[in-house]
Amino acid sequence: MDPAPLDHLDETWERALCVVAHPDDMEFGAAAAVARWTDQGKTVGYCMVTSGEAGIDGLEPEKCRRVREAEQVESARVVGVDHVDFLGLPDGVLEYGVPLRAAVARAVRVFRPDVVVTGNLRDTWGGRNLNQADHIATGRAVLDAVRDAGNRWVFADQLGGPDGLEKWGGVREVWAFGSPEATHGVDTTATFDRGVASLEAHAAYIEGLGWEHFDAREMLEGFARPVGHRLGVTFGAAFEVFAMGWGE
Repeated sequence: MDPAPLDHLDETWERALCVVAHPDDMEFGAAAAVARWTDQGKTVGYCMVTSGEAGIDGLEPEKCRRVREAEQVESARVVGVDHVDFLGLPDGVLEYGVPLRAAVARAVRVFRPDVVVTGNLRDTWGGRNLNQADHIATGRAVLDAVRDAGNRWVFADQLGGPDGLEKWGGVREVWAFGSPEATHGVDTTATFDRGVASLEAHAAYIEGLGWEHFDAREMLEGFARPVGHRLGVTFGAAFEVFAMGWGE
């Protein structure tokens, strides 16, 4: 039986903040969608909870941090993103909890997005393929932090001060790419090549993984073609949608 068709995402928004655990997370799931949105004139920012400093076995963490941050900035540029923030939390050992929620809530309050994008927060990618702990912790924290950001009495110490930071309750939805529970998608056919180039910008990371004969285009086509089929197009990106308003 074919998977159910996907609904098209509501793209009547102006600002989106993408909050993920590591550099490269966006590129394995949603960079081509970001390119679509920046081509539409929308403003998209990236927020990396860690700098991926534990991601290359043969590279000491502080050097790895510099390499991976630089690759992420270039990768974002390829798809039209010039706002890239690194929160500096420790790679590989993220824990869901108040400190992570606070860090993400602050990022939301600073950027003031209409939509927040994150990665798969489910235990698996579907079937028996386990998700990674940092992804799960970040995705769960994002859902709560978006609501925290709109409550002036939660993390109240962030508000006011020299930066004049205010609460932000304007996030309409959170979209989780790569989720096995995805119900919505966007057509990325026209921007698919830029999504591939964005992943290829993580050259040191990919080399460090030791994946012999890795082909970014082949891998991303394997993700994007089945989604495109469910949308009635060539390539697509799928998202699980969480509404942030009551009763939606």
